[in-house]
Amino acid sequence: MGGKLGQSAFVGGVIIALLLGLAPTWKGQLTLVLVALGLIVGFLNVTERETTPFLVAAVALLATGSARESLTVIPPEALGSFLAAAVSNVAAFVTPAAIVVAIKAIWAMARD
Repeated sequence: MGGKLGQSAFVGGVIIALLLGLAPTWKGQLTLVLVALGLIVGFLNVTERETTPFLVAAVALLATGSARESLTVIPPEALGSFLAAAVSNVAAFVTPAAIVVAIKAIWAMARD
């Protein structure tokens, strides 16, 4: 639906989220970028047919994000810290997309 821009926003968001897991000191500057990319994905990259699977996956990711503190105990500690930071960053990326997709779904149901 959104073509190349939506696809690029998705790939870019995932890459940035994972890179921020390796360099958490950059988080402040790039979290806004993750939010913006998430909004682009929500508006352009999720079709009506993909709404339910996307929202289910978003809920699963966000539920995992609530357990991110337990990820830090995974040995070696650097791996656990990376996983915790990566999950937190993915949540910052997915949350705005999920909000947009959920509002679009509610809007579509209200129209019918």
